[in-house]
Order: sequence, then structure tokens, then C-alpha cells
Amino acid sequence: MLLKKGKHFLLATYRTFATMRKTHIIWFLMLAIVMNCSSSDDTSADPVLPKTFKMLSLGDSYTIGQSVCDTCRFPEQLKDSLKQRYTEQDTFKLQVIAQTGWTTTNLINAIASETLTDDHDLVTLLIGVNNQFQGKPFSLYEIEFPQLIETAVTAAKGDKNNLIVLSIPDYAYTLFGQNFGNPATTSSQIDMYNNFAEAYCNEQNITFLNITDITRQGLDNPELIASDNLHPSEIAYSKFVERLLPLAIEKIE
Repeated sequence: MLLKKGKHFLLATYRTFATMRKTHIIWFLMLAIVMNCSSSDDTSADPVLPKTFKMLSLGDSYTIGQSVCDTCRFPEQLKDSLKQRYTEQDTFKLQVIAQTGWTTTNLINAIASETLTDDHDLVTLLIGVNNQFQGKPFSLYEIEFPQLIETAVTAAKGDKNNLIVLSIPDYAYTLFGQNFGNPATTSSQIDMYNNFAEAYCNEQNITFLNITDITRQGLDNPELIASDNLHPSEIAYSKFVERLLPLAIEKIE
């Protein structure tokens, strides 16, 4: 009799655990379905929207790309390099304010006549060689370079972290520069301009990029000089961009 009751007890206990096990499995499956639906909803509710980046390059012949094609100048090469890192839906808009022969004074006047907005994600500034070339007083650069920095920062959403200042190339290391004036004096004066610009940028916590050393390879590597024997070539500009690109990515991201 006791044995029979024991068998009934064990059977009842087994059925109870079996029922509980089925219940746990059902609840687990239901929870998994709910979590999966929730995850799908979150993805659809948060689509990746296309981005638009605005770039501005201020300068002279080294920015406009004298004697190279429009897409060969360094601002265009930089824009194309940045585009490769983003989707086809993302847009990069580039505005260039530069002309061959412009001094700091010319650039200031040109900017004043432009409708310059203050929403650029990245701004570059390269100016000063024509101050030196035209024999302008160095004191003029000391006054006007900081003015251009202020204008550039305003255009860069008022954020100095969005600005990159490039050093002035050294045309003494070109065939033209070797036959114009005293090449050693040219290089010394360009160093003076660059030293001032770099010191000012360091004081203001603004990124200053040295590319002068690239141009000083021009006599040893003629491929770095354009067909006019004076300005940088497309290859030289690509070397500028190799140094610019990591800085630009850091700033726009």
C-alpha cells in the first residue's frame, strides 16, 4: 500500500516539474520575441541621416592652385580625400577665396566683398608670400595676419579648433626663385613670416601645419614644381594633403 502511494507521489511530482519546465520555455520564447521586436523598432526609429560639411579655403596662388588643374589644388584634393571616408549621401561643399598675387591686404578686401557665412566645419588659411615677394613691410603682416585669423575663426562657427593655418611655401627652391633676387634671403624672410605665424597660432591654440619643408625639396625633385617653374605641382599638393587629412578628419568629426 505504501509502495503504491509512493509511486503516485513520484508521478505527480514528475508531472509538476514537467509542467513548470514547459512554462519556463514558453516564457523564454515570448521574451526573446519581444526583445527582437524592440531591437528592430529601435533600428528603424533611428536612421542614419546624410551629412553636409562646409569647407572654406582662404589664401593666394598656393590656395587657388596656380598652374595646376582646378581639381589638383590642395583644397580640392583634401575635399576628395574626405569624401572617400564618408557615404555617397554625405556632401562636402568647398568655397575658395584666393587669387594669384594676393597679399594679406588683398585677401582682407576680397573677404569684405564676399557673403561669408559663419557655419563652416573646416577653414584653411595660407597667406603671406606676396607680402614678402612684393617687399611689403613685415609690420603689415604682423597687423593683418591676426585680423585674418579672427575672420577665419568667425567663419569656422566661431570655433578656433575648426581652423588650420598652413605655412608659406619657399619659392627659392624653384628655378624661378633661383634666378630672382637672392635665394638665401628669400628663404630667410619666408622663415621670418612663418615663425611669426606659428608663434601667433601657438599662443591662440590654433593648429599650424608646416608644409614648407616639402617645397624645399623642389630643386632635388622637380616633380614637386608646376610647369611655370614657380608654384607647387599636383604631386606637391598631394603631399600637403597627406599631412592635412588627419587634422581635417579630427576637426570635422
